[in-house]
Amino acid sequence: MGGLNAPILSGAALAERFSALDAFLCAQQSIWREKPFTRQQLNWETDYPELAAWLRTRSLADAEACHNSAHTLTAPQPFMDWAQQAEQLCSLGAFHATDLAERPLRMQSGIAQRKWQQIAAFAGAVQGSAQQLLRQPQHWLDWCAGKGHLGRYLAWPDAQLESLEFDAQLISSAQAISEKYLPQAQHTLCDVMSPASVAPLLRSDTVVALHACGDLHTHLLRQVSAQPTAALALAPCCYNRTQAECYQPLSNAGRASQLQLDRDDLSLPLTATVTATTRERRLRDQSMAWRLAFDILQRRLRGLDEYLPTPSLSATWFNKSFAQWCQDVAALKELPQVPEQDWAQLEAQGWQRLAQVRNLELVRGLFRRPLELWLVLDQALFLQEQGFIVELGEFCAAELTPRNLLLLAQRG
Repeated sequence: MGGLNAPILSGAALAERFSALDAFLCAQQSIWREKPFTRQQLNWETDYPELAAWLRTRSLADAEACHNSAHTLTAPQPFMDWAQQAEQLCSLGAFHATDLAERPLRMQSGIAQRKWQQIAAFAGAVQGSAQQLLRQPQHWLDWCAGKGHLGRYLAWPDAQLESLEFDAQLISSAQAISEKYLPQAQHTLCDVMSPASVAPLLRSDTVVALHACGDLHTHLLRQVSAQPTAALALAPCCYNRTQAECYQPLSNAGRASQLQLDRDDLSLPLTATVTATTRERRLRDQSMAWRLAFDILQRRLRGLDEYLPTPSLSATWFNKSFAQWCQDVAALKELPQVPEQDWAQLEAQGWQRLAQVRNLELVRGLFRRPLELWLVLDQALFLQEQGFIVELGEFCAAELTPRNLLLLAQRG
């Protein structure tokens, strides 16, 4: 939702945008909290019957075609009003990307092209801001580094780098790669959630984290604020990967909000998909259609009109017939023996429900980016309260990764 004239948020604009997003999300929370997959009828359908009927008559292909561009739909009101508000509230500028020196071609070996492009875009945005916001770093710290690709890209050819990673096998691979391209790099086996992460923070001047999940990035924010770290560049991810039952706001404004977000709410920003293969999409659709058909069946078997969660199932489960799959899931959930069904009709009902669910989810999808921006602004305001100069913008197009928000912070 960025644009050529959209602003990078900084200073007072951070609090102003957070306040506006908070009002929007609070006012419409009865709309975006409802989950079409688990409920056969949504409460808001009674209030907006024309919109509900319009969405329910659309096909699965219709829903797929606008999954990431629902704001362009000419749908009955108040859909278009919500879409316009969301787009305005999420308007955000992109960081100027510096054209960095070409890295050795073989540095890209073993890295998926999309991931390499994300690293290059992140690095370009961070380095492009180095003269404006971040001082030119001399000692990088790559948080939750994996094989250290991001830190190595930033530190090449002669800056210092330390990478923190929990997986010893990844550390070994990272060290082997660095010996070829950045021999001064240090790869440290470390649980970043433990006190052992403090010493590396003290040794570095700039911390970077590309798509650190949930608690891993919120803990980083707290640690950076408590240590004399000079600068931070963070692209958060997977907000729902947290030990807490509900989101624990970091900033004063976040704590003052009436929003209470559980893990299901925190997963809403992650429902955008741009990277799935055709095979992955086909398996996902089959899984969801069969689960929705089974939902119809289990309500009859139990005599209860309520959703019954089923566990995550491996792809091999879907190699069997639909009838066998339903019987096996019923046994897994210890339901009564399944009587003979018109299995073809039941499966067709599952696919019909999937089309309805996907189209009804377009309403929730309007609030996906507003909620994500609310979360990252809470983090930005927290750092601002700790005395950091903070900027928030996009480091790449959403087509490269939907998790394209970049938070840059330097001690004032």
